[in-house]
Amino acid sequence: MIRPGGSAAGEQVVLCRDDGTFAGTASKAVVHHDDTPLHLAFSCYVFAPDGALLVTRRARDKATFPGLRTNSCCGHPSPRESMSTAVRRRLGQELGVVVPGVSLVLPRFRYRATATDGTVEHELCPVYRAVVTDLDVLIDTAEVDEAWWMPWKEVVDGVLVPESPGRPADPWSPWAADQIAQLARLGPDPLAWGTADETLLPAAALP
Repeated sequence: MIRPGGSAAGEQVVLCRDDGTFAGTASKAVVHHDDTPLHLAFSCYVFAPDGALLVTRRARDKATFPGLRTNSCCGHPSPRESMSTAVRRRLGQELGVVVPGVSLVLPRFRYRATATDGTVEHELCPVYRAVVTDLDVLIDTAEVDEAWWMPWKEVVDGVLVPESPGRPADPWSPWAADQIAQLARLGPDPLAWGTADETLLPAAALP
């Protein structure tokens, strides 16, 4: 079941130099604009035991990339918070999902994307995988408009194969599209992907 939840506020993000080292902090509320500085984030892909992915749609009133399909959960670690702790925290806040642990799969993912209104996302964004047995979620409607389970092959095919003529376009967020293409190279079974070494994370993300 998917039900409305609550919202988190007052986040600080970790700013990064181009080499991934720590460069200070800033309020999430003001850091995103037409020249957003590079900062630390994460993406998480939540899978069911059969390999289906929990897909979400960004809330339609979000300041950046509203209404787009995307991966299960995204967020920013707080200063001095470990990446794995941040991922588990946001899974609980946005989706009501509790996981005992998460696996790092793309430690060096990085992107810069510009929304139609000119707002820029510019992130060092390691990618994590989580596996759950309880498929119910409790969405935070300030962050997530809807969520549903989708076979991983359909996700990959939808990203890698161009939209069919006559089928309404329902684009993915630019970071998710790039991440899914990279994840597909790890193998067809998301539950069998290897785990990357934490030392490969950006320096600003290390203890």
